Amino acid sequence: MAFFFTAAHSSAEAGPSLASVLEPIRAKYNLPALAGAIFNTDGIVEMAAVGVRKAGTTVPVTTDDLWHLGSDTKAMTATLAGTFVAEHRLSWDAKVVSFFPEIADSVPEAMKNVTLSQVLSHQAGLAENLKWWSLSKTGSLTEQRLAAAHQALTSPLYAPGTYHYANTDYVVVGAILEKIGGKPWEDLIRERLFQPLGMDSAGFGGTGTLGQIDQPWPHFETGLPAPTNGPTMDNPEIMGPAGTVHCSMKDWAQFLIDQLRGGTGMEALLPNEIYRAMQTNVAATRNEYGYGWSVWNRPWAGGKALAHSGSNSLNYCNCWLAPAKKFGVLVCLNQGGGKTFNASDDAASALINRYLAKLKAGENP
Repeated sequence: MAFFFTAAHSSAEAGPSLASVLEPIRAKYNLPALAGAIFNTDGIVEMAAVGVRKAGTTVPVTTDDLWHLGSDTKAMTATLAGTFVAEHRLSWDAKVVSFFPEIADSVPEAMKNVTLSQVLSHQAGLAENLKWWSLSKTGSLTEQRLAAAHQALTSPLYAPGTYHYANTDYVVVGAILEKIGGKPWEDLIRERLFQPLGMDSAGFGGTGTLGQIDQPWPHFETGLPAPTNGPTMDNPEIMGPAGTVHCSMKDWAQFLIDQLRGGTGMEALLPNEIYRAMQTNVAATRNEYGYGWSVWNRPWAGGKALAHSGSNSLNYCNCWLAPAKKFGVLVCLNQGGGKTFNASDDAASALINRYLAKLKAGENP
């Protein structure tokens, strides 16, 4: 069954007003572009984009442009795993080594009881990153991810059960899903997530046609444009399950709305228990984490808030969900680096406050 969520209000009506909120933030941080959207369980409430696709040009960004999501991909990979759990072809408690019997004798004893749940919640003890470019030199993507999983599981860096955020965790998950599904992660996530949710714009790697300013151009922390654009302006493809998805704001919102709906007991793509598992803190640390989601307690959210940010160092995205109040926000920038976190945080706060102020005033957001 496909799930499509239509806009609650016309972006043509809401865009200019929301743009006036985003533009001062874009100007404050001297960003090339800034885009954002507010949504609830019924659909997109408001959406706007301000600035230009490439610094030094006058080509404006649009609300239909594609944005690189970076590590926001992790929640998508966790949901992809959930599709197999829903079919009873996978269990959150499955021992990871069971998927790689060919290296069972080489896995340290402490790793032999590590579960999929621990990998998804960054408690597996794996290194934060491997030498991705070296691993990408030979074999198919599936073979590369399998080699990465072998290396990661036989050479853990930390004791299992301690929280260490790691891209490696999600590449290992990707290798597991490829073994179960018999296809590359890219094909699996298209068939099992993007297509059912109507995410027609979703793809992988950097955005735009090489040399053409037809999508947001990547920018360094300095604000200078990267020397080129296009699909290869990204981390290596082997890292896909950890962070190479790009899509439009509308399509990212489709995914996030489904997360809101599923997490609040409403009809969604998957059974509600899949979302509850994903959205429940597993790591009992200050950096609380579920499966692909940071899980926080925020008064403005009425309790639990879900968040994630992502960057490939040339773009930055951020999102927050408030399940109890059934709304969320997303923010996209075509610049990487340290200041983009503060910029995205300011923009997300502005969108959250905007929605809550309308609720308090008794308006229909």
